[in-house]
Amino acid sequence: MKILFVGDIYGEAGRNYFKENLPFLKETYKPNLIIVNAENSANNGRGITDKYYKELMEMGVSSITMGNHVWGQKSLADYIDSAHICRPANYNDAPGKQYDLINYNGKTLMVMNFLGRTFMDANLDNPFTLAKKLIETVKPDYSFIDFHAEATSEKIAFGHYLDGIASVIVGTHTHVPTADERSLPKGTLYISDVGMTGPLNGIIGVKREIVINRFLNGFTIPNEVEEGKRQLNAVMVDLNQNSINRIHIEE
Repeated sequence: MKILFVGDIYGEAGRNYFKENLPFLKETYKPNLIIVNAENSANNGRGITDKYYKELMEMGVSSITMGNHVWGQKSLADYIDSAHICRPANYNDAPGKQYDLINYNGKTLMVMNFLGRTFMDANLDNPFTLAKKLIETVKPDYSFIDFHAEATSEKIAFGHYLDGIASVIVGTHTHVPTADERSLPKGTLYISDVGMTGPLNGIIGVKREIVINRFLNGFTIPNEVEEGKRQLNAVMVDLNQNSINRIHIEE
């Protein structure tokens, strides 16, 4: 089973660049399944809309993972229960499913999304123990986890805790790709952060001046998506070959 995972699609720039490059990705890597993180896919970089969810499904995306901006578009609550969308499983009580099950060629893939707690929200359920419990309860052929977390130490610890239990663990949220893709000692495929898909020269997608001013004087105005050159960051996972490889495309 070959899985293409595309990191944090950010705003219109990210949606369009993903769509433009999808034929190349399909032809070059020939994935069996495509998973994307779309928690920033709305035009303001917050959440996902019904329209954009449908567009991604029509492009051939199998499952969508989210993150801390999952409820950025309140309308998601109206359809998330029936959608191929993974909201963070460690929200104790929220609309949506804790995992998405995909059947491919007689095998079951369990897709999950968890939020880290370090520098984020300590009131969330423990992602470590909950992920282990869900996998051991469902017993899928393969499991794929998008761990949406801030601290690399928490991500790496999460990977080693679930090594040999989860099939694949990819990190998202920081929007900056890491170069540590590998098979962990017990066989789990891992990377700390896949990176983002969207503006290349923004600050994690946002217009540079807005973020720089926050660091200079603390003055905050609403985020705006940066314009100009774009990038796509993804990983190609081959469960048969037990391999994970980074993909980076930019204008």
